[in-house]
Amino acid sequence: PAYHFPSLSNVLHSTWERGFSFIKRAGTLILLSSIVLWFLQSFGFVNGAFAFVDDNNNSLLALLGRSLAWIFYPLGWVGDMAWKATVATFTGLIAKEEVVNTFGVLYNFGGELSEEGNEIWTLVAADFSAITAYSFMLFNLLCAPCFAAMGAIKREMNNAKWTWISIGYMCVFAYSISLIVYQLGGLLLHEVPFNFFTVVALVLLVGILYLLFRKGYSEDKSNISVKDFSLNKVRS
Repeated sequence: PAYHFPSLSNVLHSTWERGFSFIKRAGTLILLSSIVLWFLQSFGFVNGAFAFVDDNNNSLLALLGRSLAWIFYPLGWVGDMAWKATVATFTGLIAKEEVVNTFGVLYNFGGELSEEGNEIWTLVAADFSAITAYSFMLFNLLCAPCFAAMGAIKREMNNAKWTWISIGYMCVFAYSISLIVYQLGGLLLHEVPFNFFTVVALVLLVGILYLLFRKGYSEDKSNISVKDFSLNKVRS
């Protein structure tokens, strides 16, 4: 295409559209989900009664997270961080910004936070090692996108079945890559013992390498004669 220097009006229009889209999402969807997160983190069942909790490990959010955390145990999401990482992953389906927002809620700091939020890094570092952090980030970067992007996929596919297949493929691919990185990376760093999931990770790695380097399909047309070409032309 012919390239032109962008006009000021086009730049301002494009900036306004994208900026307003984020402001609208931040002021509605993200704000509402933050309120829900704060509520679920602040209340729970204490001694059989529903009440305000001081420790978020006793909250409704922790209860929901622990019920699903087992799915991600092979990825290294274990211990106290398991339910927090699980909750952050599922809220990330609302919008990927929610992953950071959820951590901001869960890893709260009693005093005043600086602009960079350096005060909470020690809290995060206490739960995540380098290899589990890579596993967590890879899964969230590669898994299914936010709901808005899923809607765009459905519009483009125009087929509910293939929409779910594409979303499922992204989640399985993300899980596989995170499993490979955590199991094999942890084995090399002596943080993860050899186990059943290490074998699964090796099999997945071999399968991915095979798909990457296998010879692609190519129809051999060198033996097509002039007679065959003429016949196909007549049939078409």
